[in-house]
Amino acid sequence: MTRPTFVEGVGVALAASLSGSAAYTALSAAAGGGGGMLRPVVVGLALGYLVYLLARTPVRAGRVTAFIAWCLAAAGLWLAAPPLALDLLLHVAMLWLIRTLFFHSSLVSALADLTLSLLALAAVIWALVQTGSLLLGIWCFFLVQAGFVAIPPGPAARRPRREPSHEDDFEHAHRIAKSALRKHASSL
Repeated sequence: MTRPTFVEGVGVALAASLSGSAAYTALSAAAGGGGGMLRPVVVGLALGYLVYLLARTPVRAGRVTAFIAWCLAAAGLWLAAPPLALDLLLHVAMLWLIRTLFFHSSLVSALADLTLSLLALAAVIWALVQTGSLLLGIWCFFLVQAGFVAIPPGPAARRPRREPSHEDDFEHAHRIAKSALRKHASSL
């Protein structure tokens, strides 16, 4: 599976902003215009983005475990009910951790991704202050998040992989050792 692309991230940003603002409007109307409907929208958007990340990761091992761990952490946050700003920050941190575990292989790329996540939070704040539009706030957040695909892989990901062969490592080492013994015996 190939890595996600920026264009794909723009599509995710569009879908998230439309669905998030629609969900907020519907939940607010159902609650009689009462506030406090941002928390379920944050959780829903984070869950949707998590599913997207886990579906697009080239890594197969650990996806179910990561999903369950995220769900448990999100349930703990829901029960603890921290202030909305802290709740948002912790959800972004959990998504950053998932992206770091599944898409990055070095500390430098993980720190670059953390910087990107903090810039995305700054974009949300800027968009909400400038426009007051939740749709534009969500759009800005996920649009900045789409840039994670530009973070270069770490050195471990750039190493060329050994071509697959039909012999296992032991047979390969055994063949090399026999060749070395033949050369040594012929030199005597």
